[in-house]
Amino acid sequence: MCVSVIIPTHNEAQAIARVLADLPSDLISEVIVVDSNSNDGTPELAASLGARVIREPRRGYGRACLTGLAKANSPDIVVFLDGDYSDRPSELPILLDPIIQGHADITLGSRLGKQRIRAALPWHQAFGNRLAASLIRLLYGLRITDLGPFRAGRVSVLRALALEETTYGWAVEMILKGALSGFRVVEVPVTYYPRIGKSKISGTPKGTVGAAWFILSLTVRYYFRQRKTGIPGVRATES
Repeated sequence: MCVSVIIPTHNEAQAIARVLADLPSDLISEVIVVDSNSNDGTPELAASLGARVIREPRRGYGRACLTGLAKANSPDIVVFLDGDYSDRPSELPILLDPIIQGHADITLGSRLGKQRIRAALPWHQAFGNRLAASLIRLLYGLRITDLGPFRAGRVSVLRALALEETTYGWAVEMILKGALSGFRVVEVPVTYYPRIGKSKISGTPKGTVGAAWFILSLTVRYYFRQRKTGIPGVRATES
């Protein structure tokens, strides 16, 4: 299968070289770095290391992911990975295996499923993710533990979902729409390390509150939309 890796970046010059170096080149066909107005040389460094760089001046994590998805060169599977080296690119086979083996359509890397490096995930971020995952499990019956950014999906499925959230809600939109559409969502454990550089979300009060609002409001909104339209929830599977 052809695999494209999409890496949204904004000022990740300290980490991007490590991220690109650790990607298993024998498994992927292209690496797309979608850069949002970095001023520290991130796009230039990524390009010099062989990545295909796409400039996306409009801010928003979801927008960067959607731009990369739209520009991917006919892959079978798309992997989304942060550029801060908190998730380990070398663990990409863990995400790909359930899809390649035909057991999943979307895989989510759970940062809470393995022994975590101390302080890698700030307490408020870990709490927020557990809260959101618990709410999703309660309302939808999806057995997930985390809403981590390291994830993969069949490109046909991702495009069929018509994802449209351009900010922090993009991550949960994929999960909810995927389940409600009857696709198989599988969670796999991944390791998680302290990010290199300052977080744009958990590192600021604005980012933390904004992420929580988008995630929780979307979760509730899709639940009531599901009840109104009568679309049955689909229970995700665990690996």
